Amino acid sequence: MKLSVSLFVFALLFSFLLATSAHTHENFLQCLILHSGNDSISKVIYTSSNSSYSFVLESSIRNPRFSTPSTPKPLVIVTPLGVSQIQEILSCAQKHGMQVRVRSGGHDYEGLSYVSPVPFVILDMINLRNISVDVENSFAWVQSGATLGELYYEIAEQSKTLGFPAGVCPTIGVGGHFSGGGYGTILRKYGLAADHVIDAHLIDVKGRFLDRKSMGEDLFWAIRGGGGASFGVIVAWKIKLVPVPSTVTVFTVNKNLEQNATKILHRWQHVADKFDKDLYIRVILTGANSSQEGKKTVQAAFNSLYLGGKDKLLPLMQESFPELGLVSEDCKEMSWIQSILYFAGFPSGQSLDVLLNRTLTVISYKAKSDYVKNPIPESGLEGIWQRFYEKEAESAVLILTPYGGKMSEISGSAIPFPHRAGNIYKIQYLVYWSEEGTAATESHVSWIRRLYTYMAPYVSKSPREAYINYRDLDIGTNNEGNTSYRHASIWGTKYFKNNFKRLVHVKTVFDPTNFFRNEQSIPPLSW
Repeated sequence: MKLSVSLFVFALLFSFLLATSAHTHENFLQCLILHSGNDSISKVIYTSSNSSYSFVLESSIRNPRFSTPSTPKPLVIVTPLGVSQIQEILSCAQKHGMQVRVRSGGHDYEGLSYVSPVPFVILDMINLRNISVDVENSFAWVQSGATLGELYYEIAEQSKTLGFPAGVCPTIGVGGHFSGGGYGTILRKYGLAADHVIDAHLIDVKGRFLDRKSMGEDLFWAIRGGGGASFGVIVAWKIKLVPVPSTVTVFTVNKNLEQNATKILHRWQHVADKFDKDLYIRVILTGANSSQEGKKTVQAAFNSLYLGGKDKLLPLMQESFPELGLVSEDCKEMSWIQSILYFAGFPSGQSLDVLLNRTLTVISYKAKSDYVKNPIPESGLEGIWQRFYEKEAESAVLILTPYGGKMSEISGSAIPFPHRAGNIYKIQYLVYWSEEGTAATESHVSWIRRLYTYMAPYVSKSPREAYINYRDLDIGTNNEGNTSYRHASIWGTKYFKNNFKRLVHVKTVFDPTNFFRNEQSIPPLSW
C-alpha cells in the first residue's frame, strides 16, 4: 500500500514537472518571437518537435556519456545569427526561468555546454564563426563559434609566418578554449591563447553589448582564463598573432620499458621546462604489447616541435637531452601550419582543408589533470606502469605537457590562469571506452579515479591544482540554486588559488543573480 501511494505521488510530481517545463518553454518561445518582431528567429529555433532537433543537439556532442536516453535534454536549442538574437535569448530566458548553456565546439569534458539538471536552452554559437585576419598589424577577430582548425586555416591563408598559440585539436571551439586559457605546442615560446587576447565582444546579463573599454579591465581580466561562460556570452575575440619561422621541425621518438623508457622519462622531467623556449617536447604514455609474447609494456612517445631547422635542433638535443638519442632521420622539417596537421594526427601530405572539418569520431571518455612541481621518482613512475596493465587501461592515455619558458615569466595573476612558475609539467589523464552501459562507464571511471588517488603524493598540493578546460566534476560542484562562496571556494581555489576572490568580485558586480551558472561556475559573494 505504501509503495502504491509513493508511486502515485511520484507520478503526480513527474507530471507536474513535465507540465511546468512545457509551460516554461512555450512562454520562452512566445517571448522570443515577440521580441524579434518578425519570424526570422524562428528559423534558428529547434525543439523536440522539430525534425532537425536531434541532429543539431548531437552535432557538437563529443562524449557519448552525455548523450543517453536518461541525459537531460534542452527544451530549446537556438543557433543565433547575430548579437540581437543573443540579447533576445538572454532576456526571454531570464523572464521565464530558463537556464542558458552556451556551446561553441562542444568539447566540455563533463558535457556542461549542453547538459543541465534544470529546464534549459542551448545557445549554440555554430552560426557565429567569422574570422578576419589583419596581417599588417598581426591580429585577428574570431567569433566564438569558430574552431581552432578554422582559425589556423584562415591565418595560413593570409600568412606563412604568423601563427597563434592555441591547442592541437582542430575541432575545439575557440569560445571555451580561450576563456579557460588555451595552450598548444608553442606555449613555452609565447604562453597561452588567453595571454594574446587583446579585446573581446561580450553580451552581459543585462543584454548590453560590451567591448574591452566598455566592460572595464576587471571583466576583461576575468574572461581570459576564468571561464567566460560564468560572466556572459562572448561573441568574438581580438587576438594578437605571433611570428613563426618559415621552417619548423617535428619528431616523435618512441621508447618502451624495454628500451629504458623509465630512466629517459625520469631525465625528461629534469630538463623539459629548461629547454630553449623554441623547443617543446611533450610525452604521451600508453599501454602497448611487449616484444615478449603475452606480456604488456608501456610506451612513451616523445613528441616535439622545434621553431627552427633540424641543423640547430640536433646539437641542441645532444647538449640538453642526449638520453633520447635523437638522430637526423627522426626529424621532419615543415611549415608551422603543417605542424598543426602533424600534431592533430593527420597523415603527411594531407590538404589544409581538413582543418575546416568540424566532425569528430566520438567515444566515451573521462579526464582529469594535475600539475607536477618536482620530478616523480622512478619508483613512482613504475607505480603508474602497473596501473597501465589493468584491463580498463587498454585505451588509457597520459599526456605530459612541459612548462617553463614564457609560462614561467608571466605572473600567475596577470590573467585568472594561475599555473605559471614552479610547474615542470602538466598531466592530462584520459581513459576511453567503446562499450555501452553503466557498468562499463563505472569501471573505467573508477580506474582513472584510482590512478588519480595514487598520484596524490607526486603532484601539486594545498591545493591540488587542475586545469579548468579539462573539466572534472569530481573536484566539486555547485549545488543548484543555493551555492555559497564558502562551498564554491573549496573547488574554486583548486583552479584559481588567489585569483578566486577577484573572480568572485567580478561575478558579484556583473552577474549578482548568478544567471550565468553551471555545476562549476563562479558564485557571487551575495549568495
